[in-house]
Amino acid sequence: MAAKIKKGDTVLIIAGRNKGSKGEVLKVLVDENRVVVRGVNVVKRHQKPTQMDPGGIKNFEAPIHVSNVAHVDPRDGKPVRVGFKTDEHGRKTRFAKRSGESIDV
Repeated sequence: MAAKIKKGDTVLIIAGRNKGSKGEVLKVLVDENRVVVRGVNVVKRHQKPTQMDPGGIKNFEAPIHVSNVAHVDPRDGKPVRVGFKTDEHGRKTRFAKRSGESIDV
């Protein structure tokens, strides 16, 4: 299956308690169909102290399901579906279906 959402993409949260917020994808968990988005779904975890880290209560971005995020259109910043097409060099690229704008640079 082709990856419609990749690390570094800007996405909009379309469902859940963080609905409406935008962020950058930090990590894609392909096997679990989840993504980690900067500043979204932040949870607190108790960390034991180690030699390198003093421990305490830390904030982490928890993964959210890929169906709850939508790509942001590079032209107008609205949520958009992603399609694939082949460019003039024969490479497969992603594009925004609403505007036709290329997502891959």
